[in-house]
Amino acid sequence: MATVLVTDGEQRAALAVVRSLGKAGHTVFVTSASARSLAGQSRFAAAQESVPDPLAQPEDYATALAEIVARRGVQVVLPVTDASLLAVLNARTRFGSALIPFPDLDRVRLVNDKALLMARAPEVGIAVPQQVVLETPSQQSALRDLALRYPLVIKPSRSVASGGNGRLTKLGVLHAATEAELGQALAGLPPEAYPVMLQQRITGPGVGVFLLVWNGETQAVFSHRRIREKPPSGGVSVYRESILADPALVARSRALLDMFGWNGVAMIEYKLDARDGTPYLMEINGRFWGSLQLAVDAGVDFPALLVQLALGKPITPVAPYRTGIRSRWWWGDVDHLLTRLRRSNRRLALPPGSPGKLATLASFALLWRPGDRNEIFRWNDPRPFFWETMEWLHGR
Repeated sequence: MATVLVTDGEQRAALAVVRSLGKAGHTVFVTSASARSLAGQSRFAAAQESVPDPLAQPEDYATALAEIVARRGVQVVLPVTDASLLAVLNARTRFGSALIPFPDLDRVRLVNDKALLMARAPEVGIAVPQQVVLETPSQQSALRDLALRYPLVIKPSRSVASGGNGRLTKLGVLHAATEAELGQALAGLPPEAYPVMLQQRITGPGVGVFLLVWNGETQAVFSHRRIREKPPSGGVSVYRESILADPALVARSRALLDMFGWNGVAMIEYKLDARDGTPYLMEINGRFWGSLQLAVDAGVDFPALLVQLALGKPITPVAPYRTGIRSRWWWGDVDHLLTRLRRSNRRLALPPGSPGKLATLASFALLWRPGDRNEIFRWNDPRPFFWETMEWLHGR
């Protein structure tokens, strides 16, 4: 068994990693930007330590992690967020012999570059939304000469970009239904957000293909569909279901990762066009993802598999996972409900045909059905849920 450091204890993915590795017998330490965190409340966490914010102080963050790695005798470091992963990989030599089972910094940056992905994906038969790319803010003046079809999705090329003073900036997705909304959204973007993609909006369910590739071999595959998201127009999934992975889509997803020489875990996110079912690429997350607990519940324990492979130990072939398993992030789903009840479909930039308030309430009120799991609450590890509940109430 190994000593493992899991970063970003505030994240639900970190909790899933801690539980997975703790159950497998590893000693797991957790770091977070606060003294206490969601993952740090788990009984499977040996201890947690406070570190600087990787977005605001990436250099200090890497230094603090390296000190913990040396002091705790850590053998494997698992960054959970993009900011942590970039900060760690940028200072990889500081971590001595500790294993960081991710590709090098250049490959991670390439996979995180959404504009580059959209340009390369058609080479392996993956459809991408129609789009216009603005390389700099000065190109906004040319938009009036283009025949843009609304609604549009506004995506900075990277989710985390380098800003001034050595800081990292987290960037999100915006929506625009009119030219005026587009202008307002672009005006609010910082210079480091560019290049910015203006994509034709694809309406339909979100599907994820999850892969673990190691030394040229696909070691694990999983897939799920999103049922509800936060924010409702598109964001993190709060309720999702395991589905049978489409072999053709898996093959194309693997081919896309191979273009970048990928080694490790990755989530390839698609939208299935409601008109004809065509899967359109949205992005790749080259790290653990928010809904990771669903994959573990369904029978694909990505964290345990990744650590075993990183340590050079053999793994048991992954059996077919269970489909029809659903995972609900309770407080995220409550936020989804409250947002839907408080705001109109138009204000939320929801596509035509989206369910109304009563239908949304009725769907939420179905609190359990066979196959459902609560993502955070576990009878054998209840403290994270109670801690999250207090945090949620405090935030209100």
